[in-house]
Amino acid sequence: MDYDVAIRGGTVVTASDTVRADVGIRGGRIVAVADVIDGARQTIDASGLLVLPGGIDSHVHIAQASGPGIVMADDFASGTASAAAGGNTTIMPFAMQQRGRGLRECVEEYRELAVGKCLIDTSFHLVISDPTPTVLGQELPALVKAGYTSFKVFMTYDDLVLNDRQLLEVFAVARREQALVMVHCEGYDSIKYLTERLEAEGKTAPYYHGPSRPQIVEREAAHRAISHAELLDVPLMIVHVSGREAMEQIRWAQQRGLPVYAETCPQYITLTEDDMKGLNMDMTGAKYVCSPPPRDKESQASIWEGLQQGVFHTFSSDHCPFRYEATDGKLNPRGRTSFRWVPNGIPGVETRLPILFSEGVSKGRISLQQFVALSSTNHAKMYGLYPRKGSIAPGFDADIVLWDAKRRETITQSKLHHGSDYTPWEGFEVVGWPVMTMAKGKIVAENGKIIGKPGDGAILERGLSPYATRRARH
Repeated sequence: MDYDVAIRGGTVVTASDTVRADVGIRGGRIVAVADVIDGARQTIDASGLLVLPGGIDSHVHIAQASGPGIVMADDFASGTASAAAGGNTTIMPFAMQQRGRGLRECVEEYRELAVGKCLIDTSFHLVISDPTPTVLGQELPALVKAGYTSFKVFMTYDDLVLNDRQLLEVFAVARREQALVMVHCEGYDSIKYLTERLEAEGKTAPYYHGPSRPQIVEREAAHRAISHAELLDVPLMIVHVSGREAMEQIRWAQQRGLPVYAETCPQYITLTEDDMKGLNMDMTGAKYVCSPPPRDKESQASIWEGLQQGVFHTFSSDHCPFRYEATDGKLNPRGRTSFRWVPNGIPGVETRLPILFSEGVSKGRISLQQFVALSSTNHAKMYGLYPRKGSIAPGFDADIVLWDAKRRETITQSKLHHGSDYTPWEGFEVVGWPVMTMAKGKIVAENGKIIGKPGDGAILERGLSPYATRRARH
């Protein structure tokens, strides 16, 4: 059998197996995994390397509206290039509805930003911010049928928050249409109250972003979202969980047989609230402002507990890139100094896999199989991309990353490809690094160099998530 590409001599790792094998690729798909593969037009020597499914980052923000005067640092070209350099072959950003506008109109505008710009495959979630009867009765059902099979709702932020009645109405549509609903769980009114109180006390430095959104407001919102989902018997994905209190609400639901799933991120296993202090409580702490905020060492330990025990199904970056120095960035947000105006989010799509591998596999906290599941396979299964994406087997897209498990690197801004002018992990040392990323059989990144071109990646429609059809066990 003739092959376009043979990857030879590596150790193939999936979510269930580790085996020394060659991989044969033809027409952008994997067609064989065998002891020896000969007869390929191109041979890639993977001796001493791990051959992993390409990373799937199912929670990123690219070219997204972020408020008056605030410009996100990545467009689809830079965002997908950065993702590819970090070992990813698929990303999933959010097409966000703006209040007062139709959902389909916003989705079509956002899609146009991506057309012809992506180096790797991309698929969109929706964000519902204005659940009008037209949106819920017509636009959302039609978009789900068109392949937008997951959507996100917010329990905080002035221009995104839904009240409890609206959440229930959206959850009901998710159940009927068998779409997977994702929830940002933080209590809006509690955050507003705490923010105003802190500002009245003159506590406006970036550090106070954390005290304005303590774990209790995440815990309360998670419990409320789970209760709404239980009431309507609808599956739920709770995103970017930061610590034990929200995690225990999720574990409680799972132990009762409720179809509640969870995601966490690199910031919650490596950063702490002290990072937001910056240099003597100055604005450099703004580089670490994200929501929910980083917590403390005990919270990091609890997140590892959840990763090891299967409470968390996916590990995403929540890549939300802003510039620090620019006038539209974190240093001087809108000409104001309070933490409440600092753009919320940090860059991380390129560093997600090295951080999880180094802190997880290299330090013995998780297995290679768990790494693959958390970084790729579970994302594909959760969001309707499996069996096209997420594993190495005949029939799957040839989305593959060659990984050097022993390579030591220090993360620095100078090595990264995102649009931000900083990384929160400057100087962070890791063991384990991607040396080649292949998307559909084509090399798109190698040893930190971008080889792919805008337009190489497609915009994917997705099938229904099997997780969205599961119901509670009564």
